[in-house]
Amino acid sequence: MVKKKNIFQKIYLAVILIMLYLPIGVLIISSVNASEKNKAVWGGFSLAAYKKLFHDGTIMNALYTTVILAAAAGFIATILGTLVCIGMIGMSKKVRSAIMGVTNIPMLNADVVTGIALMLLFTRFTELSFSTMMVAHITLIIPYVVLSVWPKVLQLNISTYEAALDLGASRLYAMWKVVIPDIMPGIMSGFLLAFTMSLDDFSVTYFTKAPGIHTMSTMINAEYRKGIQTEIYALSTIIFIIVLIVLFVINRKSVMSLKKKGAAA
Repeated sequence: MVKKKNIFQKIYLAVILIMLYLPIGVLIISSVNASEKNKAVWGGFSLAAYKKLFHDGTIMNALYTTVILAAAAGFIATILGTLVCIGMIGMSKKVRSAIMGVTNIPMLNADVVTGIALMLLFTRFTELSFSTMMVAHITLIIPYVVLSVWPKVLQLNISTYEAALDLGASRLYAMWKVVIPDIMPGIMSGFLLAFTMSLDDFSVTYFTKAPGIHTMSTMINAEYRKGIQTEIYALSTIIFIIVLIVLFVINRKSVMSLKKKGAAA
């Protein structure tokens, strides 16, 4: 009975993994398929799509805009979200619950509703531009930073911070040298999550961007009507490989850190 249960679990896990990674596998194969018109037919191995990618001005401009937007929005959202979490330390439980409830609203709300609401707000006072798109992304991803940093803040030992103050450190210095290092794993997780959410977003970007400005998601949406270029497959493959390497490095460092702590204990 136990063996049958283990076999069923393995089959279930295999099916889930296939469903998750089969589309990515198809994407990678399509990026090196020499057949231009019909990707369902294998036309031989070719890296022509990767060569064309770096000479396509439209795609490179969209990629540049996407990365700059995600990095800047993620950085600002991480600072604001971290400050919110630190500020909640001295608040009562009721106020904390109220703040966390308000923070969860953008996450539970549909992205389309958020995008339209922000578009109406921006067009009421100004014209749509890169700045409005930036503010919209920051608004969207701050809750993810708060939810990543807050658990680390709850684990914080306030006595260490108070001891630093008793020894003559200023509040700002003690915050920078004592509090921030303790919650840094949460801050890094929040930044990576915020960066990823901003990088992937379509709905909010679509409604708050100015005409002529394209991110990867909006450009692919526009290109879909004409037919997806092979260069898009190549770019998606490169992004997937980069993310995979980053995750491997981060997980490797986490494992090594846990081993060092175990050895020290």
